[in-house]
Amino acid sequence: MALGRALSVAVTGVDGQLVEIEADIGQGLPSVNLVGLPDTALQESRNRVRSAVANTGEKWPDGRVILALSPATLPKVGSVYDLALAVAVLDASGAVPGERLAKTVLLGELALDGRVRRVRGVLPAVIAARAAGVPTVVVPADAVAEAGLVEGIEVLGAVSLRAVVAWLRGEGTLLEPDGSLPGAHASCGDLSDVVGQDEARWALEVAAAGGHHLLLTGPPGIGKTMLAQRLPGLLPPLTEAESLEVTAIHSMAGSLSAEQPLLTLAPFVAPHHSTSVTAMIGGGSGMARPGAVSRAHRGVLFLDECAEIGTKVLEALRTPLEEGEVRIARRDGVARYPARFQLVLAANPCPCAPARDVDCICAPLARRRYLGKLSGPLLDRIDIWVRMHGQAGATFSDTEAETSATVAARVAQARALAAQRWSADGWATNADVPGHVLRQRFRLPGESIAPIDTALRLGRMSARGADRAIRVAWTVCDLRGGEVPSVQDVLSALNFRQRSAQ
Repeated sequence: MALGRALSVAVTGVDGQLVEIEADIGQGLPSVNLVGLPDTALQESRNRVRSAVANTGEKWPDGRVILALSPATLPKVGSVYDLALAVAVLDASGAVPGERLAKTVLLGELALDGRVRRVRGVLPAVIAARAAGVPTVVVPADAVAEAGLVEGIEVLGAVSLRAVVAWLRGEGTLLEPDGSLPGAHASCGDLSDVVGQDEARWALEVAAAGGHHLLLTGPPGIGKTMLAQRLPGLLPPLTEAESLEVTAIHSMAGSLSAEQPLLTLAPFVAPHHSTSVTAMIGGGSGMARPGAVSRAHRGVLFLDECAEIGTKVLEALRTPLEEGEVRIARRDGVARYPARFQLVLAANPCPCAPARDVDCICAPLARRRYLGKLSGPLLDRIDIWVRMHGQAGATFSDTEAETSATVAARVAQARALAAQRWSADGWATNADVPGHVLRQRFRLPGESIAPIDTALRLGRMSARGADRAIRVAWTVCDLRGGEVPSVQDVLSALNFRQRSAQ
């Protein structure tokens, strides 16, 4: 009886855990048994691995093969273990030495001819391998640039199982990341493309400077979508830590490409209004995959025609907006995905949506019911409400609007002031600051806070709404370069909230 070992990684959400794969070759009729809570895709790997080993030119054992994945109580999902399973069998049969193998994590799916195919979640798996203290990781050649983003661990790329076996025997080499990354490029348009709409442009600048959520309502064709699409161009580039965090999520979603392995700009995610709760929040059979709210992490989630989106989908946003993450329980465990995004909602004021309000043919009840899907608790979490109006004279105006670069410079200065103010507590934007900190440690002067106090006493806003108004007031103060919000800053923040979206 012979025993072989190899290492791989199980990824749950964006968290990885080292998995030890043991291969036992014993007497008996030729068979392959896989144990350790494998899912259907992993069960089918027995046939893939056996064919890959045979087509590589190696000999598959004639006896009974038992493959055990440990820890046994951890559900194993997907085809990422194929390469490690094959090498563990070869180690048990004495076909490869164990010196390098004992210090290497193996990731990748095997084709029947032995090619190593790319899999989801390579980046979080490599991060988990580094955290476990493993010095080397072998990944598919297509994912070597993605895996090379992680420092402190040797990353090697394999084209085939044959190349991995040769490397383990000391007879060949594997690919190494060259360290070069393609330059980031913004796909959104420029803010100068939007004519007129000065109030909405100012609201977009405030939202970008403070990380606030935004609601835009108005007739179709007025520029709501154009403004939302240009919000990522106003946001600063992601930091190194944020880039890895965002890239890990998109790696799990399978949306990374070999040409753009690292995301350095704020993502922009705009799901269709017919999307489901699962597509929005995340889910699926087995282990849950990230949804739109997680793919928009550190970026913008834009919901166009939000009044057409299902009520359950909209209400499911409330927890991510408050907590900044989603926890999805499925058959194979609980997946945790970050979901700290800026929400931008856009809607027409009524079903008929004419260019002019006086031409509306909807009954008053129909108008109220149309935006009624936006419940009070959801609207209470939106910091800035803007009702956009048509500006026929501005359509063909010769006046040049400010570019995204000009506005982004002011946004960067405001964010720098906020980051310096909250640096001791680790918050980056005003939207991240808890309400009790704003009310106690950074309490505004009595004169400045008076308008919010009056609104609370008259029942015009909730305590949550008051906290959000204070955050917006701090952002308005940062944009003008002030030290403490004045009463005018507070009134500007209240003006964004105490207006009807309809």
